Amino acid sequence: MSTVASPRSGGGTPRARPLPAWPFVALFAPFLVWWALGISDSVWILAALVMAYHLFSHGGVRAPRGFGIWLLLMAWITVSTLRVTAADDLIGAVYRLALYYSLTVLFLYVYNARTTLTVQRVTGVLTLWFVTLVIGGYLGILFPAVEFATPMSRVVPGGLLDNPMIRDMVVKGFSEFDDGYFQLEPRPNVPFLYTNNWGNVYSLLLPVVAVHMFSLRGSPRFWPVALLFPISAVPALLTLNRGMFIGIGVTLVYVAVRLALQRRFMAILGVMGLGLLALVLYNVLPIAERLDNRLPPEGNSTTTRLSLYEQALGLVPGSPIFGYGGPQPPANPFEAPVGTQGYIWMLLVSFGPMAVLLFISFFAVAILKVAGRPDRLGIAFSAVLVVGLVEHLYYGLLPNGLAVMLPVAALVFRDEVSGAPPGQGEPVQLSDRPNADSRAALRGA
Repeated sequence: MSTVASPRSGGGTPRARPLPAWPFVALFAPFLVWWALGISDSVWILAALVMAYHLFSHGGVRAPRGFGIWLLLMAWITVSTLRVTAADDLIGAVYRLALYYSLTVLFLYVYNARTTLTVQRVTGVLTLWFVTLVIGGYLGILFPAVEFATPMSRVVPGGLLDNPMIRDMVVKGFSEFDDGYFQLEPRPNVPFLYTNNWGNVYSLLLPVVAVHMFSLRGSPRFWPVALLFPISAVPALLTLNRGMFIGIGVTLVYVAVRLALQRRFMAILGVMGLGLLALVLYNVLPIAERLDNRLPPEGNSTTTRLSLYEQALGLVPGSPIFGYGGPQPPANPFEAPVGTQGYIWMLLVSFGPMAVLLFISFFAVAILKVAGRPDRLGIAFSAVLVVGLVEHLYYGLLPNGLAVMLPVAALVFRDEVSGAPPGQGEPVQLSDRPNADSRAALRGA
């Protein structure tokens, strides 16, 4: 049973308004603009401040059953971050903590704004974000050498620009590449820092875009959205992103199995068609040749990753409860820090094994909540979360991957998406009065 605050004595129930959709729309729809301005890596925090203001000024904040797991994770991360004392590490640690709180606000905002952020609107806005990736992908293919200082680079104090993380945020390029292989393999990364971020978000958004496309059947907007799949396949394949290929493969297999269990064979043919399209493009474009150039016999990225993973496991006994508060220096100074090259390893090294358990548990609860739903929402949304858990083994998810997974999870925890019996998944009250969206939900909206 949900707990709802009673009206205040003497003053009646305070007037509540629905949460506006525009903060969510303004975060994702113009993301290419935020990137060009040099604030795409901090816009999460700015948007969360606006969302938090609306959450607490429009009425009570509600959270789903199971959200306590995420709150415990947040508490664990906060305590771990407080252990960071080195000045060189403090900027990154505080920034990561701010991102975690911002994404938590994003989850609560989507969950609470039921009347304004409908499933179709959320998937539509995320589809616009997908369009941003496609545009950025073609920018990287056509103009791979472009690099420019954003307006934000002129605002940031000169001393902070010496920090590599800050510099990467405000000096942008259209592609990520090794200078020695530039002529062979420019890899699109716009609107993110790294090509791996692009591949991670692309693979997570594919099921969301598919859901939105089917919601537009009979509308003139159906075909423009449908064309995004073949159009986006070119930059996606040219990212040479093996982790993304794995994620898309998992998506196709997962969806095909779910459809086969329901004997929906015509739908399976559609999934097979997407796989065939990818195979044709793989053979038409110089993908295999470029992958060979990326994988020299000695010192390849797979060997480096395995070395970092072994070092991450070796660090656990040294701080098994709260971790180290952030990634740690590697044994080889030419390698990336230990606790990168995969979100699970960042959690393990930075915040300890308990953080890994809490993170997986939260999304496992969301998957179980929606996995039994046989329609396209159940299949697509559970696919997003399943693939997210697969990719967190080798991709960093903060903030971009989680910016897909958490809104999807927020939709999943709504009864109208999860298909839970009325009242079984009802939320708990986090603040003093229900807003209009919460009241509508309680009335069965």
